Amino acid sequence: IDSRTGRDLERIISTLANKNEEIQNFIDTLNHTLKGVQANSSNVIAELDEEFDGLYAILDEMKESMTNSIKQEQAHKSQELQNQLSQCSNALENSEELLEFAARSLDIKDPEEFSKAARQIKDRVTMASAFRISLKPKVSDNMTHLMVDFSQERQMLQALKFLPVPKAPEIDPVECLVADNAVTIVWRMPEEDNKIDHFVLEYRKTNFDGLPRVKDETCWELIDYIKGTEYTLSGLKFDSKYMNLRVRACNKAVAGEYSDPVTLETKALVFNLDNTSSHLNLKVEDSYVEWDPTGGKGQENKIKGKENKGSGTPSPKRTSVSSRSPSIRGSRDRFTGESYTVLGDTAIESGQHYWEVRAQKDCKSYSVGVAYKNLGKFDQLGKTNTSWCIHVNNWLQTTFAAKHNNKAKALDMTVPDRIGVYCDFDGGQLSFYNASSKQLLYTFKTKFTQPLLPGFMVWCGGLALSTGLQVPSAVKMLQKSENGLSGSASSLTNVTQ
Repeated sequence: IDSRTGRDLERIISTLANKNEEIQNFIDTLNHTLKGVQANSSNVIAELDEEFDGLYAILDEMKESMTNSIKQEQAHKSQELQNQLSQCSNALENSEELLEFAARSLDIKDPEEFSKAARQIKDRVTMASAFRISLKPKVSDNMTHLMVDFSQERQMLQALKFLPVPKAPEIDPVECLVADNAVTIVWRMPEEDNKIDHFVLEYRKTNFDGLPRVKDETCWELIDYIKGTEYTLSGLKFDSKYMNLRVRACNKAVAGEYSDPVTLETKALVFNLDNTSSHLNLKVEDSYVEWDPTGGKGQENKIKGKENKGSGTPSPKRTSVSSRSPSIRGSRDRFTGESYTVLGDTAIESGQHYWEVRAQKDCKSYSVGVAYKNLGKFDQLGKTNTSWCIHVNNWLQTTFAAKHNNKAKALDMTVPDRIGVYCDFDGGQLSFYNASSKQLLYTFKTKFTQPLLPGFMVWCGGLALSTGLQVPSAVKMLQKSENGLSGSASSLTNVTQ
């Protein structure tokens, strides 16, 4: 009863801890959202001010232009009327002078003088400007042709409103697919919206299940201008357990709300080469190993057992790698002799896993496989009953063979550029494939009784490692329909290489 109560209490504690973590994450999200509201409000107010300032500027410019038009018209009409007024004033003055002269001429008694005055008056009247000027104003005082009516424009201004925002898309988790290191995400709009121009997809890697976290997460990666309602992210390295994804719709002017995010599982085996377990003559980086003939000449006895296994003058790259804290090596020791070997730094204890290896084109000899942790420091891959590999030898003539327990099975096929390794620990199966075509090269069938480490041997060349790979769909299909093409450990011949 006590043990059952203890287990119940442990479950309650675990549930409470998970709930507390969930609530804390939600509080972080709320605080992040609150800051976002404040920042985004300030941004849109600034943008609104800018838009209205733009309208004000246009109105001010138009007002100034139209006012200038009225003033120019006023000046033109005023000038015309002033000219007419001046002409008429002069004509009137001359006419009044002539009238006065004519009136005085009536008092002349001398007929000859009178006739002379009469002729002068007649000539002057004929030439008088008073009889030649127009008595109609050249321009009117009407200015109605410069009146305005902005009632329609006022209505348009009164109709100003915020842009219509697209609704948030809905991601369909059932339709989403994670396969072959690609993620296909499918979404739909909650209602028809023919104004949508494109979609924006954002994604980020995470090691947390459930809702995306605000703290301690990588930045969102963005894919813009997606025209359809699905998208495939391909060529990914699955070096995290999960991926968060979200989508938003955009019209020509504005982006809508994000969809509710989804979290998809992107689990795959990720490991590096373990530089604390490598042969002296190997330069080891996280995902690349190269044979170096000068690496340990004359120094092996001096530094045997020490962690630093670089050459006397290590390269900068080598130094940066070996500066990592050495892992606990247990029963492993540096490989020596002709065992130009390096192991992976992550043990396989269950499940199905896949990784790939590419050899340099001029690589003389290399092996790719797995081994138990207790592989001896003089042991070569495939020459013990605790290691399995395929071996390529390009020295003098090319040989291609599967090896285990010091037995080899020649493989009558072309050596591929890249080799894919499939390990089914629980099913007791280790298969090798042409990584490009997914042609099966060889399969070992056994029962693994201890944790496995990926193993690599290289001589006169280098190997590049690719991890974070899902088991390819083609490999899964081949595993289901596997036929007599595969061999077994027991069928290996006693030919040693």
